[in-house]
Amino acid sequence: MMEITNTIIEKHGLKIEEYKNIKKLLNRNPNLLELGIFSAMWNEHCSYKSSRIHLKKLPTKGKQVIQGPGENAGVVDIGDDDAIVFKIESHNHPSYIEPYQGAATGVGGILRDVFTMGARPIALLNSIHFGSPSHPKTKGLLNGVVSGIGGYGNCIGIPTVAGETKFNETYNENILVNAMAVGHVKKDKIFYSKAKGVGKSVVYVGSKTGRDGIHGASMASAEFDENSEEKKPTVQVGDPFTEKLLLEACLELMRDDSIIAIQDMGAAGLTSSSVEMASKGSLGIELNLDKVPCREENMTPYEIMLSESQERMLIILENGMEEKAKKIFEKWDLNFTIIGKTTNTKKLTLKYKDKTEGEIPIDALAANAPVYDRKWTRKNYNKNKFDFKKLKKIKIEEALIKILSSPNHSNKSWITNQYDQMVMCDTAQRSGSDAAIIRIHNKDKAIAVSVDSSANYCKSHPITGGKQIVCENWRNLISVGARPLAITNCLNFGNPENHEIMGEFAECLEGIKEACEFLNYPVVSGNVSFYNGTNKRNILPTPVIGGVGLIKKIFKPLGHSFKKDKSILIKIGKTFGHLEQSCFLKENYSIIEGRPPEVNLTNEKNNGEAVLKLINENLIESSHDVSNGGLLVALSEMAINSNFGAKIDKPKKLNNLIEYYFGEDQGRYILEVSEDNFKKVEKTLKNGNIYFEKIGVTQEKFFEIEGELKIDLNNLFKINNQWYNNY
Repeated sequence: MMEITNTIIEKHGLKIEEYKNIKKLLNRNPNLLELGIFSAMWNEHCSYKSSRIHLKKLPTKGKQVIQGPGENAGVVDIGDDDAIVFKIESHNHPSYIEPYQGAATGVGGILRDVFTMGARPIALLNSIHFGSPSHPKTKGLLNGVVSGIGGYGNCIGIPTVAGETKFNETYNENILVNAMAVGHVKKDKIFYSKAKGVGKSVVYVGSKTGRDGIHGASMASAEFDENSEEKKPTVQVGDPFTEKLLLEACLELMRDDSIIAIQDMGAAGLTSSSVEMASKGSLGIELNLDKVPCREENMTPYEIMLSESQERMLIILENGMEEKAKKIFEKWDLNFTIIGKTTNTKKLTLKYKDKTEGEIPIDALAANAPVYDRKWTRKNYNKNKFDFKKLKKIKIEEALIKILSSPNHSNKSWITNQYDQMVMCDTAQRSGSDAAIIRIHNKDKAIAVSVDSSANYCKSHPITGGKQIVCENWRNLISVGARPLAITNCLNFGNPENHEIMGEFAECLEGIKEACEFLNYPVVSGNVSFYNGTNKRNILPTPVIGGVGLIKKIFKPLGHSFKKDKSILIKIGKTFGHLEQSCFLKENYSIIEGRPPEVNLTNEKNNGEAVLKLINENLIESSHDVSNGGLLVALSEMAINSNFGAKIDKPKKLNNLIEYYFGEDQGRYILEVSEDNFKKVEKTLKNGNIYFEKIGVTQEKFFEIEGELKIDLNNLFKINNQWYNNY
């Protein structure tokens, strides 16, 4: 047996103390295969060893929740025996190393998480973050990632309906690629990964196993360095056409009661899928590795167990169902091989060429995986307010143009046009609005979906940043007339062994927890991605929130484009003019200072409920939440996406127009109301004690503030498109 040296241990991403614990759990030294399996199951990506104690604090229950965290994906009830299955996950490290395949296999992996639960995927979303546009790697990474997302989603035939693309130099050496999938399932046809029964067939289905992706999960649990390019062999290779066959074969088998448990072979491949199924069922699993279909010759047990080849699943079948299941998978031209059985040993037993190559107690890999309560420090806040008087004065029109033509606010149709958003014919509203809307097939109800992040807020004040991003996601769903149901989160942070970064994580989760509890917006699934950094330079804390809401009856898609001439424009929520951490300062002065705006959860809830009531009573023509860039940017976005402009009144009570138009105060919406409905809207808002202001009217041809700016709509559109057109 090969001697396990400290160098080998470290190459497997394990600490020396962790190796000592492994020896105690086994009561002997592990062999190389067993060490590799521990490495896969104990890494950050699979075990959540640095985040688990904090994640337990999140609210995960609610009357709408069918399945919370702990399964392949979360499940929420949308009535009529229908349920929505959804989850978001990161594929950051692979996408930086090999952008096309990294992004493509991120999409493939999250889709399997959803259809493993018995759901047919109906929508894809993404949150992608890149470095400075001027960085030499950014353009190639952007092109590769977008092509990978579009290539996989378009080929498998699932619409990519919403997302966000952001740029910041913090991601120069570590981009973020977060993929979210949403599926629809009947409540009595949800499948789980818990193994049951002894002597049941363990079946391998899907593509053959190759050497791609070995140590992928371990690689995703370590910081990059100058040698990151050498890690290309750990990036998986995807095949969307095979995944389409696998999807259809699995859903066909799921029509009856053949399946006891089913698990995607995702991170850590055959290792994680077999261990997770056995652990949840308090059983053992014995695998005969000779029987695993391999596409390369002379693959070792180590390579077979740690391969992360794509488009594979592990299934435990009821007795006597093997032949029926085999016919289904062979019909779809997929491998179907019985590679083992469940046992009562509570061990993972691995046999190869009539010899036991490894035997590990399941609890040692799962229940006894390390859990760290890492030291962390609270953020030290500078209480001094930023002195705006020292800034050179700028005209409102000039400031608006700089924001609308900046990389983060420019029109991103160059990206979204590469995604098929209408395949399956149920997309009622696609990207470009606050949230996308997907009709439930053959029904008049729909779901709304959105993803959001706000890294600079989270860096400045993690608790407020955590609250804010949940609330922004909530507002985006409200703005299209959806009742927010639940969220999934992808928590992207730097090195958790750094006390400051661990503090950012802990405090962001405090904010997320507080907002989710207050809004009854539980967390049902998610992912943690640590070690996002290179050579000790870590990314900004970037929690991404993916939300799902319900529209019980879809009578008209409610986007944020102006619909009529001479409509009345109403602003919901008070404006205080908060400019610290604003887009105004960043894009016009390259200043990122101060604290984010306060988040008042009572106002968020009351204002959101009022807007939703007005929408449900069909009193609103269009609606848009006010977020990054403030009021004037939100109004500009409504004009750019329509055939109408606006004439905006000057505020009477706030002397500083810059603060009024560009302040990023939270809890605000813009509503377009026809003259006929204004009195009804006004009455409803007054009765609900909701603060609102009439701020102007829609008009043809121009976007205007009297005496301050007047821009032709065609020019406004050109301003918003010029950066991407020139990049």
